[in-house]
Amino acid sequence: MIDLSPEATTLLLATVGVLVVLLVVSFQSRARMFTQYLHHMTGIRLSHREVARVYRDRGQGGVRDMFLELIIREDLRDGPRITPDTPVDGEPPAGGEAQ
Repeated sequence: MIDLSPEATTLLLATVGVLVVLLVVSFQSRARMFTQYLHHMTGIRLSHREVARVYRDRGQGGVRDMFLELIIREDLRDGPRITPDTPVDGEPPAGGEAQ
């Protein structure tokens, strides 16, 4: 085994303590970072507590499902309704002539 001086041992323990604190903080901030990213990329605001609750209750798949549901809901709210009768881009409306 390596013999360390008391100063080296103290420095080593302090370094390990700082790294453990950084690890804990990074795990605690995952939900907050996800909600900030979601708002920046899609404009959807969501509480980080809600994300943490869903992750705790349903796991990573539950958060993925919640994300997809929010994206679909936002898309339906903002975009036009597309039905089977909606013309495809570049095609004339049904029964109409191209101009």
